[in-house]
Amino acid sequence: MARVGVVGLGNIGGAIAANLVADGHEVTVADADPARAAAVEGAVTVGSAAEVGAESAVTFTSLPTPEVVAAVAGEWATNAHPGSILVDLSTTLPAASQALAEQLEATGHHLVEAPLTGGAVGAQGRTLVFMVGGSDEAVAQVRPILDPLGRATFHLGPVGTGTTMKLVNSLLAFACTWASLEGLALATAAGIDLNAAVEVVRTGGASNFFIDRAVQGIDTRGRPTQFALALAAKDAGLISETAAATGVSGAVAGAMVEVLGDAVARGLGERDWSDLVELAEARSGVRLTLGGGPA
Repeated sequence: MARVGVVGLGNIGGAIAANLVADGHEVTVADADPARAAAVEGAVTVGSAAEVGAESAVTFTSLPTPEVVAAVAGEWATNAHPGSILVDLSTTLPAASQALAEQLEATGHHLVEAPLTGGAVGAQGRTLVFMVGGSDEAVAQVRPILDPLGRATFHLGPVGTGTTMKLVNSLLAFACTWASLEGLALATAAGIDLNAAVEVVRTGGASNFFIDRAVQGIDTRGRPTQFALALAAKDAGLISETAAATGVSGAVAGAMVEVLGDAVARGLGERDWSDLVELAEARSGVRLTLGGGPA
């Protein structure tokens, strides 16, 4: 078993830290909120990323923005032993990850990026999918620790590729959800029963993950926040920025920046992603409900 650290103990990081303890690793944790750190039973709590670095051969970070990742990584590197590996689970920018990797290599450390999909439920139930970027050597060292935390790990290439793939996945998830909500609002406004509309889309071949599965929860509002709409808005901005940096058309990304920015402006930022339906209702003037139907 390994000496493993975790910095950032929110919905994802806290569950991962608990699973690392369950896997038998020596786990050291830190968070800006001491109560979150204390809640990870079986882990040693310390007060800073630097202290985590001193105790851990591999450290996971799960943090909200590229700027916070860079600051925490710099602090971690001051005490981390030569050859230590930082595994960043955060959703950030490819260029930011590449710059951070260079900085850490200069201090004798290594970066593996492993952004994920699956959310808090996936972190708790070990059904996450990791999109990994990093050198073959560093990735090989962390995979025995990383793989048991999820259901799939894809090593896509050097640092930058994992983050890019996460942004691609998020763009598709955001766009499918919003297009589905707009389409269902249009059907509802025309007097079409929502259950019938869902069944037509499923049968007609234009379906997606939202119509296939998530639409079944459309009547449930105000769930405990697992993925806040404010974080989704941040991620949409990262997608748009990355598209601009690569010269790729960012029309859909730009639309999602506007949509999710509107959600935040309307006071939905701290609400769960599933409550995006409320924005669709506010913008269309219709109520989206399956009403206990078969969908």
